[in-house]
Amino acid sequence: MASIIGIGGISRSGKSTLAKNLKKRLKPQKVLLIDMDEYVFPERELPQIKDLPNYEVPESIDYDRVIALIKKCESDYDFIIVEGILAFACNELNSHYNLTVFIEISKPKFLKHRMEETRWGKEPDWYVEYVWEAHLKYGRYPYADLTLSGENDLTEKDLNEMAVRATV
Repeated sequence: MASIIGIGGISRSGKSTLAKNLKKRLKPQKVLLIDMDEYVFPERELPQIKDLPNYEVPESIDYDRVIALIKKCESDYDFIIVEGILAFACNELNSHYNLTVFIEISKPKFLKHRMEETRWGKEPDWYVEYVWEAHLKYGRYPYADLTLSGENDLTEKDLNEMAVRATV
């Protein structure tokens, strides 16, 4: 039975990088990495905010598919890592985690990273502010087993601590 690890934090906080590095650290054991960005509903089904798709709310994620994949794969893997901005916004999903890791960053750091992001073009200032507010409402997880600072690059010590906790 797999040990299931949830990694959450606001966009651009380092979740994906941490998840990929942890996956490498846990090899040669079998590790499945679930990127919750792959489980966002189609854009036409998303809630809207000022005529833009709203990716920042729990209703944007198909949690049933994520949970079904975990149930299907938990006997085939040693570890399943689930990472996303809303990784902790669903109580049913939370009940599957053996270890929860939350990456915190300050608002100035978030704004700096978000403004450097170019995948979606220039985002309106009001939307970037909304992303921060939505994170405070839906994305934060005060009950995490481990809270890491994303203010600087995560260290070998951070990865070692996660790997140890994941295998206990």
